Amino acid sequence: MANRIESALERQFMLAEGPHAPPRLLAAMRHAVFPGGARIRPQLCLAVAKACSEDAPALSDAAATAIELLHCASLAHDDMPCFDDADLRRGRPTVHKAWGEPLALLAGDALIVMAFEALGRGADGCSPAQLARLPALLALVARCTGATDGIVGGQAWECEPRVDLSRYQQAKTGALFVASTCAGALAAGQPAAPWARLGECLGEAYQVADDIRDVLGDAVLLGKPVGQDAQHGRPSAAADLGLVGALQHFQGLMQAAVDSVPDCPSRESLCRLVRSESERLVPQVACTRLLEEAGMVLAPSNAGSSSVSALRGVAG
Repeated sequence: MANRIESALERQFMLAEGPHAPPRLLAAMRHAVFPGGARIRPQLCLAVAKACSEDAPALSDAAATAIELLHCASLAHDDMPCFDDADLRRGRPTVHKAWGEPLALLAGDALIVMAFEALGRGADGCSPAQLARLPALLALVARCTGATDGIVGGQAWECEPRVDLSRYQQAKTGALFVASTCAGALAAGQPAAPWARLGECLGEAYQVADDIRDVLGDAVLLGKPVGQDAQHGRPSAAADLGLVGALQHFQGLMQAAVDSVPDCPSRESLCRLVRSESERLVPQVACTRLLEEAGMVLAPSNAGSSSVSALRGVAG
C-alpha cells in the first residue's frame, strides 16, 4: 500500500512538471510532500476502499492522493512564521526555512489546487456508474478542507480568543481523517456514513497524541519542535485535562476507533492498522510509566501493545 501511495503522488507531480512551471515553486512543493511521514490518511482511504470491495482503484488513488496533498499543504502553512514559526518538519527544515516564506505560501496554495486536480483526473477511465461517485467525493473533500468544519476553520480557531477544544480538534485534525475513511467508502461506491465514526475517533486521537507529544517529546525524535502549544497559547488536551487525563482520553479514543470499524471482510486488518497507529503515536510503555508515576493503574486495552520505541518515529 505504501508503494501505491508514493507512486500516485509521484504521478501527480510528473503531470505538473513542464517547461512553463516555475522550477523553484515545484521544488518547494516537492519539499512539502517528499519524503512523507506515516501517510496514515491515504492508507486509511485505501484500506477502507478495499474493505468496501474496491472496484475503481484509479478513483481510490485519486481520493487518497488529494487528501495527502491537502494534509501536506496544511503543514506547510501551519509551520510559517504567522502561525508556528517552526524550523523542523519530519526531521528536515520546514518549507519556509528551505525556500523562503513567499514560496512556502505559494507551495501550500498550489498543493491545494493540485489536490482537486488529482480528484478530477481520477475520473479518467471510470465507467458511468463510477463517475457518478465523483460529485460526492468532491463535496466531501471540499467540506473537510474548508472554513466551517474543515482544516482551514481548525487553523483559524487558533486566532480566536476562546475556543471549544473538541470543536478545534475535530476541525484541525479530525476533518481530514473523516475525509479519509468516508472517501474510501465513496470511491468504492458504498455509503460514507458507517465509516465516519472511525475517522472522527482517529482524528481526535491524533490531535490529543500531538498535544501529549508536544509536552513529552524530543524534537529530534518527533521531527518537529516541541513545546509549541504552550509557547503559542494554543488549545491543548494536555493543558485542559492534565497529562494523565490526556493519556487516558487518547487510549479511550483509540479503543473507540477499533470498536467503530464496521463489519466487513477485512475488519481485522483495519483494526490492526488502528492498533499499530496507537502504538506508534503514544507507545504503551510510555503510557504505563507515566500513569504509574501518577499512582494510577493502566486499564487493559486492545488499542495498543507494549513497545520499547517510546516516542521514536512519530513525525506526521
